[in-house]
Amino acid sequence: MRHAAITSLVLATGLGLGACATDDPSGDDDTASDATGSDGGSDGGSETTAGAAEQVFAACDEDFPTEEPNPMYAWTPNAIELVSQELAPGVFAFYDVNAPDGPDGRPLATSGGFVIGDEGVVLVETMINRRLLCQVIDLVRAETSAPITHAINTSFHGDHSYGNAFLPEEVEIVQHERTAAYIAANFEADREFMTANFGADQGLDEVVPVAPDIAVDDEGWSIDLGGVTVEARFYGFGQTEGDLFVWVPEAQVLWTGNALVNEAPTLPWLLDGHAHEVEATLALVQAELPAGATVVPGHGPPLTRDAFDWGLDYLAVLQEQVAAAVEQGLTVDETVATVTLDEFRGYALFDWIHSAINVPNTYAEQ
Repeated sequence: MRHAAITSLVLATGLGLGACATDDPSGDDDTASDATGSDGGSDGGSETTAGAAEQVFAACDEDFPTEEPNPMYAWTPNAIELVSQELAPGVFAFYDVNAPDGPDGRPLATSGGFVIGDEGVVLVETMINRRLLCQVIDLVRAETSAPITHAINTSFHGDHSYGNAFLPEEVEIVQHERTAAYIAANFEADREFMTANFGADQGLDEVVPVAPDIAVDDEGWSIDLGGVTVEARFYGFGQTEGDLFVWVPEAQVLWTGNALVNEAPTLPWLLDGHAHEVEATLALVQAELPAGATVVPGHGPPLTRDAFDWGLDYLAVLQEQVAAAVEQGLTVDETVATVTLDEFRGYALFDWIHSAINVPNTYAEQ
């Protein structure tokens, strides 16, 4: 399992990665906008729809200073600034301002989005801490005063779900039922893991587990927001047992969560193994996507459906070579030394993800 298998990312990423930045993540000032009030919290918006009560986010009613990145970690939550990009009318992605114009293997903060309909707003991901959730609220309020009605978590991972603790009660949380069960049983262990990998000074001490209002089964869930539909789909094991993919059919936009971390040279993270199932899930998702669909990965800017190719190719070669090593009677350490897959190098976390996680976990499943 995740916590037993992983040596702390702190040891794997003493790379100075958090200091990287680019000036313009989108290459288009008309489609990406800075988080409003990035040094302060949102008050829920100063304007409201006529006759509607103002939605209050009390957790955001304070200043959140921006810190310097800590080079000991892949990324530092309190150093992150988010931008939003409109992908279709009323359909927005948000992502790390440091997202490069082209891939360079750098780890990035969590990506998500929001969808605005006549009846309200749906969030995709609530981020790792209060500061980043409040940046998301600011991005929403820069576009609409409509109430946020639902927040979908694509998995149990804290950087996608810890912000649930700071939502007002009227916002309904949507998770897969197995995600909800995992959080209920493992929250403290998960928070310890996240604290070890992101720092004890990043606001994780104030996070508490929150049960979902809507627990989604494998048949999925959808909501008509008025003029736009948002679907939470289950395709199979993507990185966890309860991965949800969020699809907006009118806009042909898909959020993948961590099942697709980012484009090449980023590798799939087989934290709990299941290489064959992950490959099958990603192949199914890609096959069902229209050619012109926009894909928002778990940690990067919007992509096309071709972004699945790199990970699928890697998983196929990984399984083939690990199986051959097992057939030859090699030990796990000998297999790690043999299955180098140098043709897939380039990701800043390659040695950790591939050698310490993916190969051993795939070996164990042979």
